[in-house]
Amino acid sequence: MTTDTTSEEFFERKYRADTDPWDFATSSYERRRYDTILRAINHRRYRRALEPGCSVGVLTSRLASFCDEVEAFDIAPSAITVARERCSGLNNVHLSSAAFREDRIAGQFDLIVLSEIGYYFKVTGLCKLSLTLTSHLLPLGVIVAAHWLGVSRDHVLTGDVVHQVLHSSFSREGLVLEQSDRYPEFRLDCWIKVQPGSDYPVENRGPKA
Repeated sequence: MTTDTTSEEFFERKYRADTDPWDFATSSYERRRYDTILRAINHRRYRRALEPGCSVGVLTSRLASFCDEVEAFDIAPSAITVARERCSGLNNVHLSSAAFREDRIAGQFDLIVLSEIGYYFKVTGLCKLSLTLTSHLLPLGVIVAAHWLGVSRDHVLTGDVVHQVLHSSFSREGLVLEQSDRYPEFRLDCWIKVQPGSDYPVENRGPKA
């Protein structure tokens, strides 16, 4: 039995033992976090969204209301089975089972949602993924990240470190931090891809410590 908490085997075992092991569908914490994510993005409509690590599709189903298309995937096939059931009536949602790797990202997006996934990577891997995501983000596209601030033995990084790494990587690629909020249980940061020389009226505030 693997002890690698970033492997497909680890996550698949979790979902086979419990179809919703992190209570994404029932947790009041998750509901608050999802509501916060949607408030950060609901001022516009998106053509194509990406949600890696979509789990059982709770947030995915809600993103479908704001997007023409949502591409979502998860490393655990059993999670995708549940997500397909939940999103069965949503023709604009496309689900697949896959690991979150650089070669998995294809096409261009104007919304990328990183929800409770960053802590399963080492810093170097998260930096590489950040650069890949930036290259697939359309001008004026948005990346929103929301992560728990607690400590888990299953996580490689803490939520704060995840957001520090993302901010450093995205800033180097010219993304502007549009929103940065810290709550008792989680934090949310939202970046936008601004064209060089643009006078887009957003002050890069930096992530809150």
